[in-house]
Parts: sequence; structure tokens; C-alpha cells
Amino acid sequence: MRHSRLLLAPAVALLCGLLAGSLLMLAYGEAPARVWALLLRTTWGNAYGLGQVLYKTTSLVFTGLSVALALRAGLFNIGCEGQILVGSLVCALLGARLAGLPALLAVPLCLGGAFAGGAATGALPGWLKARTGAHEVIQTLMLNFVVQALVVYLGAFCFVRETLHTAPVALAARLPRLSALLPALHGSAANAALLLALLFAAGVGWLLWRTRLGLDLRALGSAPRAAAGVGVPTARITVGVMALAGGLAGLVGANFVLGYKGYFEQGFSGGVGYWGIAVALLGRCHPAGVVLAALLLATLSQGALGIHALVPKEAIDVLQAVVLLAAAASDAALRGMARGGRP
Repeated sequence: MRHSRLLLAPAVALLCGLLAGSLLMLAYGEAPARVWALLLRTTWGNAYGLGQVLYKTTSLVFTGLSVALALRAGLFNIGCEGQILVGSLVCALLGARLAGLPALLAVPLCLGGAFAGGAATGALPGWLKARTGAHEVIQTLMLNFVVQALVVYLGAFCFVRETLHTAPVALAARLPRLSALLPALHGSAANAALLLALLFAAGVGWLLWRTRLGLDLRALGSAPRAAAGVGVPTARITVGVMALAGGLAGLVGANFVLGYKGYFEQGFSGGVGYWGIAVALLGRCHPAGVVLAALLLATLSQGALGIHALVPKEAIDVLQAVVLLAAAASDAALRGMARGGRP
């Protein structure tokens, strides 16, 4: 019963979004069927479009998992943007200095740098919350702006002269494009970071429901006072969960730096950290749901570019907003999920 309810709520939300989007398209004088067909044709019906959907999905899976993991512990991580920037910058600076190393060493070192940079950025508000009780929402939100300003400052020393990006990473540190396996995807940005994102989604699921740490984490999210009363180390878990959440967000750098551009570029994230909140909520804070929600929102994002000739791409923004609002309103179980209950 619980599983069917959790599956039904996103389906109802999607139907509400499709209805609202169709009404909006009619207001623009376009037949909804024509617009939806074009959206599907430029995403799933087009090799390049599909590749771009998979590329965007990758970043959304990482940020969605970051937010979802924190929510399971009763914490609200809205600092993914800052964690992405630090992780990506560390990844790029490290990768640029690994010339001569084999890929078996260079890639793990860069991935570790991206995770460590994001984890350090996430651990700071976790430590402050555990030590002083400062609310993590305010901390992570403000830290985003601090990190952005810090990156601008460091750019004077780290960026290639008269540019807004770092030096390229070593070729051995680059992740292969998916077009190497699927030539039809040639030209798209989809890369092996997608496989990494799926592995981490499976890992988060294993952590939550197959380990003692996951049990303590969910207990802390469900009933913090009761968890503390039975000996759950709340302070340690708070810091650890925020560090893990930050590390997951930092791995967005693997997708952009190692798999796509080959360098860090100022402003590259485009708000994907904030969209991670939407992905986590729409996916009911479950790793499998996060993957599906990321795929849906990535499809709508890429499809918005394809339907721009018929209706303004802002129509898709309205559709995404309606889907999220309907998801939040369709099932009161969402609040239970945010407190750490098992789906």
C-alpha cells in the first residue's frame, strides 16, 4: 500500500503538469500534441538530444542524491551550488597537474579531489550545527555566496590569463564519452560519469538500508530525541552525513570537468545544485526515485530548447514548477520521507 501510494503521487504530479502545460500551449495558440511530439522528437527521438538528456541527468542525480541523503537524516542541504564549485575547482586544479600519470591513477585522484572538496564544504555547516546548533539551511545557503565570491577571487591566480577557466586537465584524467560505446551519441556531452552516478545511487541505497550507519541516520531523521536517547551519535552522524552529501555534489565536477569541458569554468553549474532539491523531493528521497526524477527533469530541460520555435521555453519552467507543486501536495507522505522514513 505504501509503495503504491508513493508511486501514485509522482504520477499524479506529472499528469497535473502535463495538463497545465497543455493549457499553456493552447493559450499560445499551439496544439499540445504537436508540441509534446516535438519535445519527445528532440530528446528521446534524436541521438544527440538523448545524449544531452543523459548528460544533464548525470549532474541532477549527484545533486539529487546529495539533498536526499541529508533529508533522510532530517537535514536540509541547500548548499549544493557551493559544494559543486569547490569540488569541481579542486578536481580541475588537481587534474591539470597529473600529466604523465596513467589513467588508472589520474581518474581516481581527480574523482577523490572532487569528492573531498565537496565533502569539506558540506562538513563545515554540519560541524557548526552539531557544535552550536546553527541551522544548516542558513549556513549552506550563505556558504553558497561565500564560495562563489572565493572562486572569483581565486580566479585571478587559478584561471588561464584573460579567461574564466582553469588550464585543461591531463588527457589521462578525462572520462570517456558514451559515444565511444554508442557512436550514435557522437557530439553530445554524455560521458562515463553517468555510470558513476548510477553506481553512487546504488551505493546510497545500500548505505541507507543495509548498514548500521544507515539505520542510525534514518533514526536521527525520524525521531532525533529518541535516537539520541538510545545512543545514536547524533553529532558525529550530522557531520558525516553533511560531508557525504557535499561529496556527492562535488562529483558534479566529474561530469563537467572530466567528462565534458576538460577544465573548470566559472558559472558552469547553472543552478543544478538548486534543482537537486526538486529532484530529491520529486524522487521521494529514494535513490531509484532520484534517478527517475533526474531523467524526467533533464528531458524537460533539454526539450525546452527543442520546442522554443513553437512556444517560449519558459513554458517548460512552468510545467516543472507545476509538477513539483503537485508532487508536494499530492501525498502527505513527503514530509515523512524528509524525516527519514523508509519508502
